[in-house]
Amino acid sequence: METTCEAAFQSLTDNIGTFHPGNKQVLIPEMNRAGAHLIAAVCRSFGIQGRVLETYKGMDLGQEFTSGKECYPCQVTMGDILFFIQQESEKLGRDFNPENYVYFMPESDGPCRFGMYNKYQRIVLDTFPGLDKLKIGSITCRGGYSLDGFLEKEKVRDLRKMMYLSVLVADILDRMLWRIRPYEKEPGSADHLVEISVPDMAAAFESHAADKDTEAILRELDAIIGKAVDLVDPTIPRKPRIGIVGEIFLRMHTDSNQNLIRKLEKHGAEVVCASLAEWVNFVNYIEKRSAMGRLRLNVKRGRLAAMRSDLKQAVTAGLELMYRESRQKDVYRRVWRQLDLAEDHKISHLEHALAEEDVFSFDIDTEACLSIAGIMEYARGGYDGVVNVYPFTCMPGMTTAAIAKPLMARSGVPYLDAAFDASIQPGREAAIRTFMYQAQQHQRSAGNRAAPSN
Repeated sequence: METTCEAAFQSLTDNIGTFHPGNKQVLIPEMNRAGAHLIAAVCRSFGIQGRVLETYKGMDLGQEFTSGKECYPCQVTMGDILFFIQQESEKLGRDFNPENYVYFMPESDGPCRFGMYNKYQRIVLDTFPGLDKLKIGSITCRGGYSLDGFLEKEKVRDLRKMMYLSVLVADILDRMLWRIRPYEKEPGSADHLVEISVPDMAAAFESHAADKDTEAILRELDAIIGKAVDLVDPTIPRKPRIGIVGEIFLRMHTDSNQNLIRKLEKHGAEVVCASLAEWVNFVNYIEKRSAMGRLRLNVKRGRLAAMRSDLKQAVTAGLELMYRESRQKDVYRRVWRQLDLAEDHKISHLEHALAEEDVFSFDIDTEACLSIAGIMEYARGGYDGVVNVYPFTCMPGMTTAAIAKPLMARSGVPYLDAAFDASIQPGREAAIRTFMYQAQQHQRSAGNRAAPSN
């Protein structure tokens, strides 16, 4: 028994981490469809065999090998990797070799259960014969999700930059869809445009990312935005704008949130959802903030070596954040020439907003920081309602709900909590209808955006 336990713990250290994939296929779980496919395309441009996993087709497997106490996205991604293995082994037969794959599953620090996904999934995979050879590639929020170790050192910086650009473009494709779909001339035309555009955008990244030809990539984005603008019926008045915050996977994964955005749109909404880039910038910001906090402490204690290390980390994280925010601004400005997409929140501004209200603190660096501050900014920005999306029993999500409800009641902005697991809640549709009625009343009372949509 002791030997078995030692082997299990050894697997958690030896078979999870940053591995150079070499000729192995890197299996990327889908969160938002465009994001996963564009990241995989960047990988392929740099010689890494990126492959996106089919999603939500293995939920029966995900539930079979979890107890129900895990975070809902853990069940979804568990099912995705087990379904892939099942399908791939049936397809390849004796040629199937788990050693030919690296399953990509990042993690985070803090109280969020996301930090334990890859550990739990490692334990499950190790229970199957031969799957201990399928390694789990992981990056963590420590070091700002650095990709060091996944590629040759001289290429990592360029890979990081192009990965971030792919995140920005994926966010914009999502926001383009949500901005256009409520006002389209022909129902389904916006969805069709995105469906055919994601492969084109992925091809642009695969062809040009390694050469750092961002102009060629962004020209492809320009063309897609131009096509989207042509789909709009300018006679349709602006609808109530609804902001969505919450747990990053669930708010973006349409199967897991039971197509929440489409349901809100069905009842008259125009939706803006917190972006993936916001989370990436937040991780960078917290890294810089934490390093500065340690630096101040070590200055008081006179620890010179620690001071130098903290200062270096703070400067590195600060420069990375500065680059990302500058790149984000540039890309959005380019899009604004054709389409008025919502601007992303600046993380330092969100911290200041929390400090002004004194309702929460970035010292508790969970996703609740982003969600609570994001809710406040949506309310201040004239939105007609806010939805907080989170997995059932999610601690940051419930913390957000406890703080946001009285804030929104005080401001008079309609607010809805949307907790999800694999079950279908019979009252969800009624709650959305009621919420959207309140949002429409809010829009009328505030006189918000009565102008046509374009």
